[in-house]
Amino acid sequence: MWACALWMLPLLCKFSLAVLPAKPENISCILYYMKNFTCTWSPEEETSYTWYKVKRTFIYGKRNDTCNSTSENRASCSFLLHITNIDNYTIQVEAQNADGIIESDITHWRLDDITKIEPPNIHSVKPVLGIKRMVQIKWERPSLAPVSSSLNYTLRFRMVNSARWMEVNFTKEDTNREQTYNLTGLQASTEYVVALQCAAKESQLWSGWSQEKMGTTEEEAPFSPDLWRVLRPAKVDGRRTVKLLWKKAQGAPVLEKTLGYNIWYFPENNTNLAVTVNTTNQQLELYLEDKTYWVSVISYNSLGESPVATLRIPAIDEKSFQCIEAMQACLTQDQLVVEWQSSNPEVNSWMVEWFPDLDAEPSTFSWESVSWARNWTIQQDKLKPFWCYNISVYPMLQDRVGQPYSIQAYVKEGIPSTGPVTKAENIGVKTVTIMWKEIPKRQRNGFISNYTIFYQAEDGKQFSKTVNSSILQYGLESLTRKTSYTVQVMASTRAGGTNGTRINFKTLSISIFEICLVTSLVGGGLLILMILTVACGLKKPSNLKHLCWPDVPNPAKSSIATWQEDDFKDKLHLNEFDDSLHTEEDRILKLRSAPKDFIDKLVVNFENFLEDVSTEESGKAQENILAGEKNEYVPSPYRPYCPPGESFVEPPISTEIPYRTFQHPYSAMLEETFSEAEEIVYSAQSLGPDYLCEEGASTPYLKNSVVSREFLMSEKLPDQTKREV
Repeated sequence: MWACALWMLPLLCKFSLAVLPAKPENISCILYYMKNFTCTWSPEEETSYTWYKVKRTFIYGKRNDTCNSTSENRASCSFLLHITNIDNYTIQVEAQNADGIIESDITHWRLDDITKIEPPNIHSVKPVLGIKRMVQIKWERPSLAPVSSSLNYTLRFRMVNSARWMEVNFTKEDTNREQTYNLTGLQASTEYVVALQCAAKESQLWSGWSQEKMGTTEEEAPFSPDLWRVLRPAKVDGRRTVKLLWKKAQGAPVLEKTLGYNIWYFPENNTNLAVTVNTTNQQLELYLEDKTYWVSVISYNSLGESPVATLRIPAIDEKSFQCIEAMQACLTQDQLVVEWQSSNPEVNSWMVEWFPDLDAEPSTFSWESVSWARNWTIQQDKLKPFWCYNISVYPMLQDRVGQPYSIQAYVKEGIPSTGPVTKAENIGVKTVTIMWKEIPKRQRNGFISNYTIFYQAEDGKQFSKTVNSSILQYGLESLTRKTSYTVQVMASTRAGGTNGTRINFKTLSISIFEICLVTSLVGGGLLILMILTVACGLKKPSNLKHLCWPDVPNPAKSSIATWQEDDFKDKLHLNEFDDSLHTEEDRILKLRSAPKDFIDKLVVNFENFLEDVSTEESGKAQENILAGEKNEYVPSPYRPYCPPGESFVEPPISTEIPYRTFQHPYSAMLEETFSEAEEIVYSAQSLGPDYLCEEGASTPYLKNSVVSREFLMSEKLPDQTKREV
């Protein structure tokens, strides 16, 4: 018994490990008219090699055959023989692998429902002469289609520059080979693309689309143009320039032909002053007064004129209404969408104007009217990337245009093409002002979100400061005195930033405030000193006057002329008696000040004395001179020795004349004068030779005084000459 169990064990294991193929499902069959009958299914992924066989029963169950799938396409099989047009088929799919066979459910097929024919072949798409807005399509009926059956058609068409398809369905009962169809309701002078597909009348399967064919509708008179204006500021004379713009109407045929435009304008309430202009351009500049004007434009071609387009130009002082409260722009996939909010529900027409925001005035403006909506959409490929656009929306109520609402927008942002130009101003000891210029609008490539200032000391750490886009200068503080710095400013957009020019500067070693402070302290000290000096001078005006303007003796006011002869002699011999009575210690005279008028007295009296002597002794003196007797110069006996290179400085009173007995009434006065001179000389000697001998020292007054002269004495004056011998 155990031996039998061991023999059955391998068989049981083999049976338990067997895996049958998956059951075929989703069977679908198509009758390709006059070609084949093809069935497909969707089996699961098989783990082992599986082959399929399709069993067919046809001629209403009278016959059957099979079809084996190929290795290239295991989930499909086609019957090529015994294809009948009107019949009912039963189909069953059998799957087999090494472990066994499994069959699908039996399916039933009516051939009229699953017949598929070839697409038609379009020959031409042309307009019909004299019929507007229509094209006629001609095609050939498919050759592999039931001859006795009518065909259903689907015609699709679109304009050349549009991606939106429109479809028309129709049935052709005739079995003629050449088929036609008139497509109406089209736009004039417009090129269209057309394609066809067909199906047997009772079939649920459509053919593929035919090759596309293009055709153009017949031309007609142009549409009424879209009209707009750009108002310029008024000039001094009150007149203004109005730029009139027009273009093909929105929705007008793409191929619409226009030969020219007629424009006429006139002041409101005065049509007699109308001015007419003919042009082939799509813009015109008008030089109008400050009044309200009406402008009309029509376009024309060989087939006629368009309807009139009119526009009202408001007066300069006219106030326009405002109803737009807010507006925003956003990007959605490949479009730029502008939305706005209005406070006036009666306004349902708007004019959207856009142009690139450049440094110079734009040469072209774009505009588009919007009706019954509060949003506007434009494809991104119609706007240039990295360009900033000014978008304005004007509300329009009947013939009046309201105040616009404007925003700026980019369809795509990038980093700036160049960085800001930077310079350093107001450089101080620890501060500096960094200034930079705005990047030109054409080079920004996006909205500038912020500026970042990078600064770094020489061989130091880099620091940065970030400011918003409205700031064009920034003051750096807490810098190091007398240090070189490098500064760079980066402008950033949403896409990134670009660094500007790199500049260097060096902080000051001393600030202007410190210079002013030191200057103020020094100047203040000098001012205080001057004030104290002036105050002291005002308190003692004699000292100030003597310091600034020293007194110079006036010889004309000297009193020496009043001295008498006896007094002069006594003064002259005073020194002789003093030498015999005083010791050598007593002879050392102390320095004392002489009377202010002493010199004047000495000079004037001595000159008077000489004048008197010369008058009385003129006879004797003249005789001595004529006799050829020599005169002698009597130097001062007290004149000190001066070394070479130094000038002699006369003491206050110099020159002593030796004692002589003059037989003259004024001899006593002369002796007294010489005695006072001796005292001054002794005072000068007590000061030493350094006082008298100073390099470059001189006294102009003493040079001309009597004490500095060398007197010319006659050798033969009576008595005095004898005493000398």
